[in-house]
Amino acid sequence: MISFTLRRLLSALPTIFIVVTVSFFLIRLAPGGPFDGESHIDPRILVNLKRIYQLDQPLWMQYWLFLKNLAHGDMGPSFFFKDFTVAQLFAVSLPVSMQNGAAALALALVCGISLGTVAALRQNHGIDHAVMGVATAGVTIPNFVVGPLLTLIFALGLSWLPAGGWNNGALPNRILPVITLALPQMAVIARLTRASLIEALRANHIRTLRALGLPGRTVTLHALRGALLPVVSYLGPAAANLMTGSVVVERIFGIPGVGRYFVEGALSRDYTLVMGTVILISVFVIFFNLIVDIVYSLLDPRVRME
Repeated sequence: MISFTLRRLLSALPTIFIVVTVSFFLIRLAPGGPFDGESHIDPRILVNLKRIYQLDQPLWMQYWLFLKNLAHGDMGPSFFFKDFTVAQLFAVSLPVSMQNGAAALALALVCGISLGTVAALRQNHGIDHAVMGVATAGVTIPNFVVGPLLTLIFALGLSWLPAGGWNNGALPNRILPVITLALPQMAVIARLTRASLIEALRANHIRTLRALGLPGRTVTLHALRGALLPVVSYLGPAAANLMTGSVVVERIFGIPGVGRYFVEGALSRDYTLVMGTVILISVFVIFFNLIVDIVYSLLDPRVRME
């Protein structure tokens, strides 16, 4: 298991390097610059700004300086958010997004697997159709519709929960954002679990277990272990997506998460902020895919042996 994990970690390093390199040159080739939005800026001030941010250097030198600073954990200062570095912005906002994302993932995982299992065990019955109908609606209805709808019902209509704001992470302020984030993931997990479990219950080894007279719960647990493989594969990118923030959900509920920096950095041509968000997402995707590989090898020993 240790050698398996080390191989996955070593293969992640070139991936990050390629992502950083391609992203660096693509953002520099995009039209516009970080100071184009400044109105009537004095040419001498513009020259000084480029010198301070090292934009007067050749592109290859800027790339080398960025890699050199990145190796020391420095992603550079933000061009748009003055007096802040990218690391400082992430240090404040990333924990907020991770807390909401982790809670949404846990909720989606528990409810999605439970609903999918019940639907598979009651295939073509009323409860199966109800679960799949709700799951289809959860996949198709976007967050920018679900969020305001939940706010309208539970905040403005019933006055049970606050309509928005973070309030230092108070539980009532987290409930609606977490549910909004979890509903689409819950729907996908329920559909994956149902389809995989139906196929697993028809496998030859499961029929053998039933023929041996094992209890139905034991047979279902054996089938569920193999049926969770597609769910585990989906959880890698889903976890990375949830924990790196959602622009829509954080905007709707006024949450100071990291998701807003994705759009603001791109619109303002904030080179360092854009690179920081790219690196952040890449690291999260690679990390959670590594976790998926490890869990996959535990569920299916054939993967570890290969």
